[in-house]
Amino acid sequence: MAGQGGEHRAQQRGTPGQAFLSVGEGGMEAVHAMQGYSELHYLHSSSGAEINVESMREVIEAIREQTGRMPFVVVDYLQKVRAAAPSGDRRQTAQLSEDDRITEVVEGLKDMALDLKPPALALAAVDKSGLAVATRTRVQDLCRSSALAHETDIVLILNNKFDVVARHHLMYNTSNAEQFHHWVVMSVEKNRNGVDNVDLGYRKRFEHSMFDAEGGRVQEELIDDRVFVD
Repeated sequence: MAGQGGEHRAQQRGTPGQAFLSVGEGGMEAVHAMQGYSELHYLHSSSGAEINVESMREVIEAIREQTGRMPFVVVDYLQKVRAAAPSGDRRQTAQLSEDDRITEVVEGLKDMALDLKPPALALAAVDKSGLAVATRTRVQDLCRSSALAHETDIVLILNNKFDVVARHHLMYNTSNAEQFHHWVVMSVEKNRNGVDNVDLGYRKRFEHSMFDAEGGRVQEELIDDRVFVD
């Protein structure tokens, strides 16, 4: 929920995307699927200076009243959401540290999810530590990760496969280098109600802004699993 303005509206997905999507495998199936749920797709646009958890709650309740259904909420992205001071005084909000602001937003999203029961997905930014070359991004690399790790039910981390496989997979099979560039590793780092520490691989289909829906467990060793010395 980030962008310009301060409105929400149903996004109709129809024929303009058909030519773009139809050229790839599964493209027309995707078009037909989007046409089926387009009336249920809402995009709320607002500036980062205005959007907070309370304004999200108002939008969600309005959609529920209008449609009779609870929406699946996607927050893009969490660090752009503004904290709301109890008095509504922006000067008081501005005095919050970055850690306190993110903690308040995360706790507010958790409270909203418990109160209204919407399934919610929040995209989170990564600290510089998680952007270093040839390193594997982990939950501790998320910006202000302590609140994110504590409050969330599930934490999913995406890494480029080429960057995170153990080096011997590249040294002894040069064809892997090109292949791994086309895959990501999605790690289930936390799962409050199920299995965690699971690494799944998905092929990129970025020419169609998507991943293959069918993935599988990563068979290769990853760089955090074993130390290799040159």
